Amino acid sequence: MSTPLLTAPSGVRKSVDPAAFRSAMAALAAPVTVVTCYDDLGAPRGMTVSAASSLSLDPPLFLVCLDRRAGSHDALVSAPFFCVHLLGPGDEDLAMRFAGPADRRFTDAPLLPGPAPAPALAAGVRLTCERYAARDGGDHSILIGRVTEVDAPEGAGGGLVWHQRAFSS
Repeated sequence: MSTPLLTAPSGVRKSVDPAAFRSAMAALAAPVTVVTCYDDLGAPRGMTVSAASSLSLDPPLFLVCLDRRAGSHDALVSAPFFCVHLLGPGDEDLAMRFAGPADRRFTDAPLLPGPAPAPALAAGVRLTCERYAARDGGDHSILIGRVTEVDAPEGAGGGLVWHQRAFSS
């Protein structure tokens, strides 16, 4: 006998107040990442993202959720490749830089030299991803990438999280 599929209740309930939801989510520690790409003109683009997670091992997939209002949203969602930087303690200034004004994000940024499918910062563990899919996620887009390269320099590591509206590790 097969297990029945779960179905949603027939009545539609009102959503919770966005401020109450946002407050509740402050209790959930979230990884701090910087996601970068080249736009269609070859300019580097990027932003700080805290909604990020591994998705699958086979194939290796990683997802990031991007606010549709963010200036880098369209470039990231349409880029053929992007790089996710899993930041660690000591990378707070970099996270704040990529959350700030877009025109200053790459000014004096610690970019690694050489050609790459997406800008690579000399920070954290880097996941180079090929665009796999993009999905609707309400006021965000869910960008899914197939991981094509992992660069985990000695001493680099994730572990920087956003919790209770502050950095932690």
